[in-house]
Amino acid sequence: MPSAPPSPTTENTQLTPQPVSLWRHPGLLAFLWARTASSFSACVQAVAVGWQIYALTHSTTALALVGLAQFLPMVGLLLPAGHAADHFNRRLIVVICQCVEAVSALLMAFGALAGWTTPWLIYAMVIIFGAARAFEMPSQQTFLPALVPAHMFPRAAAVSSSLFQAAAVTGPSVGGLLYGAGAGVCYLVCAVGFAAACISTLCIPLVFTPRPRVPLSRAAIIEVAQFMRGRPDMLGAISLDLFAVLLGGATAMLPVYASDILHAGPMGLGLLRAAPAIGAVICSIILVWRPLNRRSGPRMFMAVAIFGVATIIFAVSRSMAVSILALAVLGAADVVSVVIRGALVQLRTPDSMRGRVSAVNMLFLGSSNQLGEFESGMLASLIGPVGSVALGGVGTLLVTAAWIRMFPALWHLDRLDDITAD
Repeated sequence: MPSAPPSPTTENTQLTPQPVSLWRHPGLLAFLWARTASSFSACVQAVAVGWQIYALTHSTTALALVGLAQFLPMVGLLLPAGHAADHFNRRLIVVICQCVEAVSALLMAFGALAGWTTPWLIYAMVIIFGAARAFEMPSQQTFLPALVPAHMFPRAAAVSSSLFQAAAVTGPSVGGLLYGAGAGVCYLVCAVGFAAACISTLCIPLVFTPRPRVPLSRAAIIEVAQFMRGRPDMLGAISLDLFAVLLGGATAMLPVYASDILHAGPMGLGLLRAAPAIGAVICSIILVWRPLNRRSGPRMFMAVAIFGVATIIFAVSRSMAVSILALAVLGAADVVSVVIRGALVQLRTPDSMRGRVSAVNMLFLGSSNQLGEFESGMLASLIGPVGSVALGGVGTLLVTAAWIRMFPALWHLDRLDDITAD
């Protein structure tokens, strides 16, 4: 007796592969927890450092020097760090760096609790922290594409970004609250957070395949430069973010705005620092459910333009509510750029070069945060904080218009899930 034909439901089940949950990929949760704990600790530390250095000096130049102290290790160490990430155990590199960060925060806690903290001690600890981050970030950036398949990378990147920004929301707020009990308490919390990140990183099941070790040379750097020059969409995304953050960075002036312009105190500083992350969390959650799979290039340019407009609004605002809203919009716009740039850098790059390319990416973007703080602080000492931040927003808009003409390949970028290494 012939068997009955399969029902449409059965046939569709057999022919259509069932989607695999993002959370079933081994090590993803450990990676997300490690990154979130580290980010939370770094945000608490940033509030403590910014408020403490301004309380000790009442100088915008001192705030600028904090950014410079983090920038210098980035410049000197990121390329060697990227080279190390391509030839040594990446997980071990991250673990060592997180241990250094924990010890650094612990030393800052002892100094604050004992009352012998000076501006120069803060600068020294910030330099050590910056050196550790310089080696940590290129290696850590390679983890996510090794843990999830390429077609799920945009969603995983959005989840990672949302948790990162959630830490950035709670970190400054907690930092502002803890600072009421003293900077030493803030630094102790940071030390615990970095230690937790270290333990979580050890739980990530990454397989280290030894590669032939070659010394860092001019040829290795030229190879990366030629690789990126042959991919104008990647180069355009990285350089666009570089100038947007460099010109439009208002974070260095937040202690000044909280203290002298908005008169909001340490708690107000925590709220201002948290505001960009609040907007970023909302945007990241939206991107988890509705990934950027259409017209990604135009959306990136639009997001950077919104970033510039929000910076200008924040600069001229004298209302705490308007300032927080402007910073929230700024943070939401930044997430769009982060997800698109991350997909281009991680998915278009072969694994053998991911460390070095990630290092160049972090050199441009990570260091631009600190250099942008230095630029904003020095410019504020000449024309005032309001003029400095507003001029940066105008510069961001001008760069966006120029980059549309200079990088048409980025403008025509469409689907992120179609990006492959070539």
